[in-house]
Amino acid sequence: MTEHTGAQTSYWIETAPGLPRPALTEDLTVDVAVVGAGMAGLSTAWEVAQSGRSVAVLEAGRLAGAVTGHTTAKLTALHTLVYQRLRRTRGAEGARLYARSQTEALRRAAELVEQLGIDCDWEAAPAFTYATDRDRVPEVRAEAEAAREAGLPAEFVTDTELPYPVAGAVRVADQVQFHPRKYLLALADALERRGGRIHEHTRVVGLDESDPCRLRTETGHTVTARDVVVATHYPIFDRAMLFARLSPRRELVLAAPIDASRAPRGMYITPEENTRSLRTAPLGDGTRLLIVTGEHFTPGTADVEERFTRLADWATGHFGPLDFTYRWATQDNDSTDTVPLVGPLHPASRHSYVASGFGGWGLSGGIMAGLLLSALIDGRKPPWAGLYDPRRLASVVREAPAFVKHQAQVARHFVGDRLAPLAGGSVDDIAPGEGAVLRVGTHVCAVARDEEGQLRALSARCTHLGCLVAFNRAEQAWECPCHGSRFGLDGRVLQGPATRPLERRDV
Repeated sequence: MTEHTGAQTSYWIETAPGLPRPALTEDLTVDVAVVGAGMAGLSTAWEVAQSGRSVAVLEAGRLAGAVTGHTTAKLTALHTLVYQRLRRTRGAEGARLYARSQTEALRRAAELVEQLGIDCDWEAAPAFTYATDRDRVPEVRAEAEAAREAGLPAEFVTDTELPYPVAGAVRVADQVQFHPRKYLLALADALERRGGRIHEHTRVVGLDESDPCRLRTETGHTVTARDVVVATHYPIFDRAMLFARLSPRRELVLAAPIDASRAPRGMYITPEENTRSLRTAPLGDGTRLLIVTGEHFTPGTADVEERFTRLADWATGHFGPLDFTYRWATQDNDSTDTVPLVGPLHPASRHSYVASGFGGWGLSGGIMAGLLLSALIDGRKPPWAGLYDPRRLASVVREAPAFVKHQAQVARHFVGDRLAPLAGGSVDDIAPGEGAVLRVGTHVCAVARDEEGQLRALSARCTHLGCLVAFNRAEQAWECPCHGSRFGLDGRVLQGPATRPLERRDV
C-alpha cells in the first residue's frame, strides 16, 4: 500500500498565491456584475470589459481559489468520449458546433497569452483518450471518427508515451497544458488596469432581477447592474431549477516529481478504473510534476482516504516509486444532457445569465462561456448559442433517463438519510480528526473533533435544500451528497450552491 503524505493543497494555489483583493465595503453600480472569479467568471469579465462596459467581479473566497484552483489544467477540445454522444443526441451539426466553440476557446486563450505577455507555463501538447481493454477499442475508434467528423484533427492510434500499453486511443494534436492560476492572476491584473473591479471575500446571497438588476451581499451591500452573470460553478440561485439538471462529483488529485526523461509527453484520460487522467508540469532541474487524477465519487458518499490510497497505488504501479508532494480534490458538475448550461438564467431572463455544468472541462468551457455570454450581453448570438442555452428542452427529453437517475439519487439521500438509523455511539466517542452525524437531544447534528481535540457541533442539514451532510475525513469537511455543497468544521461554506453556513449546535 502506497503512502501519500503530501501537503493537502493544490500545486496551482501554492505556487501562485497572488495578491489579495479587497472585499466590497460599499454599494456599487456597474454595467455588468459577475458572480464568481474562476475561469468562467474572469473570462466573461474580461470579454465584457473589451466592449467598453464597466464590470465588477464578486468572489466569495479567493480569485481562482475554488474549482479553477484545483483543476488538472488541461486546455483541450477533446473531452473524453463526448463527440459520439453528441452526434447521437444533437446530430452532426451539434457536434461540429461543440468542437468549433471549444477550439475557439483555445485560440482565444493563446491570443491573450501572447497579447498580455502572460507567463503561465504554456505548453502545446497532444491530448489522448485511451483504453487498455481491447473490448473498448470499437468505442475509442468511434470517438476518433466522431471527433474528426466534428472538425478536430483526431486520429486513432495505438502508440503513446505512457509507460504501459494501450489497446487504442484518440489523439488530437496541438492542445494545451498550462498553469491556470498564473493565467488568471495575470488576466485579473490586466482587467483592473482597464478599470474593472474585483472583490474577494464578498459572498452574494440575493438577486433581484428588476431593471436594473440588484445583487445583495451577505454584509448588506448592493451591487446594481444592467446585466448579471452567475458563474459560481454550481448556480447559487435555484429559480431556474437548474439544480435538477446538474450532478456534482469530486475527483482526487495526486502530484509527485518525476525525472523528465520518464515523463510522458501529452495529456491522457481513460474512463476505465473509475477514470484515470494524467499530465505533467515543468519543475526545472531536469524534473517534471506528474499529476494524476481519478476516483470520482458523489460528495459525501465515499471513504476518501481509501480512494487516495487506491489512486496512489495505481500511479506507483505504473510509474514506480513516487514521493507525492501534493494532494487535493476537485469538484465538477455534469449536466444530464452532456452539454454545459451557458446563457440566460431562466426562460423569463432578460439581463441575468448563468455558466455551469462543464462536466470536468471547465477551462475550455469557461473561456467559451466568456466569449458566448459577452456576445449575448452585446446583443450578438454566436452560432453555438442554442447548443448551450439552459432553456433548451428537446435535449432534456432525449436525456430523460439520466435526469430521472439523478433525481432518484437525490431523493434517496433526501428521504433515505432521514429514515436510516444514525451512527451509534456518543459525542465522547469521536476521536481527533473524526466526525459523525448523531442525534443529540431533538437535533440531528454534524459533530467533529479537529486534530487538536476541539469538539465542533453543527446542524447536519445543508442550508441549500436540507439534505443531511456527511463527513469527509481526508479533507476535514462536511459534504452534501444531494447538490455538492461543502462546509468547514466551523460550518462556513467551502463550496456552493449553499450560501449560508451550517448552524452551530451546543452539545
